[in-house]
Amino acid sequence: MYLQWDWLCLGVLIISSVTAEIENKGTLDSSVEVEDFDKQSQEADVDRDKSSLEVVYQTPQPTGEVYFTETFDGVLAGWVLSKTKKEDTDENISKYDGKWEVEELKENTVPGDRGLVLKSVAKHHAISAMLTKEFIFDDKPLIVQYEVNFQDGIDCGGAYIKLLSSSNGLNLEYFFDKTPYTIMFGPDKCGEDYKLHFIFRHKNPKTGEYDEKHAKRPDVDLKKFYLDKKTHLYSLVLKPDDTFEILIDQLVVSKGSLLEDMVPPVNPHKEIDDPTDKKPDGWDERAKIPDPNAVKPDDWDEDEPSKIEDHDAVKPEGWLDDEPQYVPDPNAKKPKDWDEEMDGEWEAPQIPNPKCEAAPGCGPWVRPMKNNPNYKGKWKAPLIDNPNYQGIWSPRKIPNPDYFEDSHPFKMTAVSAIGLELWSMTSDIYFDNFIICSEKEVADRWAADGWGLKKLVAGANEPGMFTQLVTAAEDHPWLWVLYILTLALPVGLGVLFCWPAKKTDEDIDFKKPDISKPITKGELDQEGEELDDDEIELEEEKENEDTAEDDEVEEEENDIVGTSQEEGDKSNKSSSEDEVKEANEDTGYGDGPLKSVRKRRVRKD
Repeated sequence: MYLQWDWLCLGVLIISSVTAEIENKGTLDSSVEVEDFDKQSQEADVDRDKSSLEVVYQTPQPTGEVYFTETFDGVLAGWVLSKTKKEDTDENISKYDGKWEVEELKENTVPGDRGLVLKSVAKHHAISAMLTKEFIFDDKPLIVQYEVNFQDGIDCGGAYIKLLSSSNGLNLEYFFDKTPYTIMFGPDKCGEDYKLHFIFRHKNPKTGEYDEKHAKRPDVDLKKFYLDKKTHLYSLVLKPDDTFEILIDQLVVSKGSLLEDMVPPVNPHKEIDDPTDKKPDGWDERAKIPDPNAVKPDDWDEDEPSKIEDHDAVKPEGWLDDEPQYVPDPNAKKPKDWDEEMDGEWEAPQIPNPKCEAAPGCGPWVRPMKNNPNYKGKWKAPLIDNPNYQGIWSPRKIPNPDYFEDSHPFKMTAVSAIGLELWSMTSDIYFDNFIICSEKEVADRWAADGWGLKKLVAGANEPGMFTQLVTAAEDHPWLWVLYILTLALPVGLGVLFCWPAKKTDEDIDFKKPDISKPITKGELDQEGEELDDDEIELEEEKENEDTAEDDEVEEEENDIVGTSQEEGDKSNKSSSEDEVKEANEDTGYGDGPLKSVRKRRVRKD
């Protein structure tokens, strides 16, 4: 029995392990694809279980061809503050006078690692720098990568960058919102709208005009990246095969094609609606019409109101008819600067009548309203299929005169500068470790030396699991119920199935039977003779019992009706005692020694 319980407990543990393994596998198989880290990036990982983490920071150095890098660890050289104004904006806030500072992170600081921080609230900020060399969209991919930390969260504001289009007249001192750019990329948030922009300006080959093409929204919940006050790595990869990938912390959150996944699409439709086509006057688009043969029933009363007084209602006891619902505030005082000539006669503000709080109601009692059972409303004829229905009209299609086909939109306008042109209602937005390159290995190495180190420090400083659970429960109190059930269920099952059961009296009295000894042929013959004698004695005793029973029946039949029941009871009692005694003598349970009787079938050859 105990072995069965042990097996049951073992089964419960195995099932729990398998369930946990399935959950872990499900997490790994989520829709978010994990980019393979470079081997060098993996070497930067350290043991997070150590009680202390000593970090030696070294400014990241590019390991291959790059078009732009910036760590902000040294002198802020090459960056230019805008001196112009924002167009179509109130004069008081049109200037790009927002402040920038180079400083370390507020939390999870890496000694020696500094970044560019947006410091002003409700101001326009604009700062830009020229690339080391111009990037031309030809046969190499474009990789743009940088770090952002919303140190105080974010209420309304952006942290996106712009790759400015190459032109002879590009002057960074006049960088503003209308400065031509080729790509805009990065996070943006206002209210509960969390965005991750990827916009590129496409040149119409027919007209030469530029149109903005927006990537579709990622399917991933972006909220945590804006509110967790951690440093996150944002990456954009554009490939010469006209595909793109958007990554956060080296996880792919969105990917697609420049030809198919942009809004509006790069290439216009071949056909468009004919603007000169008009719907005919007699075109009937009604699928259903009122039945012209239907007649309003005679008993249909359209004048019945929808609500009537409830005449069964009774005024509650204690209703204060003479008390108003609101009374002047007795504690209110007229302001000292109140001018009755200008402001009129001062009156104290109204407050709920305190006498009505304990009463069911105050003021004149009015019967409540209830639904009118006779109300039917305005009669309308039932609808039937329209026999003249012609469908929904649409104009005819004609060839699009503005149609063109750009089969290779990757070939965008070259870029020669990077800029941040932002407005924010939250300060202390941290930027760091910009890189523009074409090789994934270079970007991964750069991320490992910068963002990877910040990630390790933040992980080492994170609170324990218990603290995180308590913090989560403070934001979502219903989690306490889940925690209790999660702890109580396995404990209850363990007590129920694994607790040792008490030994019963049957288990204590249980004894193993004696092991049979081998029997010789002589003993077998002797036992056979004893068995025959026992059978003869049992037959004689049975005959005597039958005779005694017949005699007792005859005596009972010949007895007089007045014989007392007591004598019969004594006779039955004595008969029972005799039978018990004889049985005891036969089985050896009397005063003599105990003797077991075993019956065997003996072959008598």
